[in-house]
Amino acid sequence: MSTATYEFCPSPLPVTRREFAGTSLQSAALAHTLRRTVRPFLDGWARYPELPWPTGVVDLFGYSLGPIRGTQRRPVRLPHCRAEWIRPPGELGDRAILYLHGGAFLCCGINSHRQMVSRISAESQASTLNVAYRMIPRNPIRAAVEDGVDGYRWLLAHGYTADRIVVAGDSAGGFLTFMVTLEALRQGLPRPAADVALSPLTDLDPVNKLAHPNADLCAVFPKRAVGALSRLIERLDTRGGHEPSTSPVDGSLASMPPALIQTGSQEMVYVDAELMSERLSQAGVPCELQVWERQVHVFQAAAGLLPEGTRAIREIGRFIRRATPVSTC
Repeated sequence: MSTATYEFCPSPLPVTRREFAGTSLQSAALAHTLRRTVRPFLDGWARYPELPWPTGVVDLFGYSLGPIRGTQRRPVRLPHCRAEWIRPPGELGDRAILYLHGGAFLCCGINSHRQMVSRISAESQASTLNVAYRMIPRNPIRAAVEDGVDGYRWLLAHGYTADRIVVAGDSAGGFLTFMVTLEALRQGLPRPAADVALSPLTDLDPVNKLAHPNADLCAVFPKRAVGALSRLIERLDTRGGHEPSTSPVDGSLASMPPALIQTGSQEMVYVDAELMSERLSQAGVPCELQVWERQVHVFQAAAGLLPEGTRAIREIGRFIRRATPVSTC
């Protein structure tokens, strides 16, 4: 895993920032519900993170969230984990997405994210490899990064050229999106066409997040959970004398591909999304930061219920198609 340090580029680019105003009644209702259900649960986990929480149940519950109609899927076996190959309905270009799910590195998986991934796949006109990477507490984060790189190698081995592959993920998967790209470049693999990160965690240091007003406004994450997760990750990463994981914001970013980052204006990781966009731009990497007014963490997962989620996925599809244009030759 790369231990490169962050370097400024002599030719920084301005951050391309787009604001999406307006909050639907459905979105407000979802935030209200999450604030009274998921947020208290995560606060309870943060008090006793060492307990054997049944985190795998989250993905089992997600089995009912089937893909959009017409989607074809089949299982794939990577060297150390499972994955699922998703082919959306309709005409496809010769492009592919490597998708890394969120869940604080602890939970969720192929089932919980199948519906959202199928929507992104369809809007992007791209087949998608959805990776069930190894998670904590059984494995350190570097194992998840290795699994992501294995997924990237799988796509390359199956005929997709790097300039037709986009790496994407949400939340913790957003962290992995950037780290997998950095590690692939470190290993001498060709640069993917683009990175797409939804509500990404990009800095394992919780200080900036906890100091921001959003620490009290976020409908999903309580303050206690942010610190608890950071401490757990560091403890797992340093077992056996290993160095702690680096964060994408501290990476050597000058060789990274263009990126799209989406975030809600009041979520905990808004600070991380903003910082990552700034660091990429300072490194000379084109980055579009989309800030969606008062949207909850990974609101795109509720596309079909939230008009904002549906529109955000359309924006993702637009970005991916633009980053991987159909050849006219």
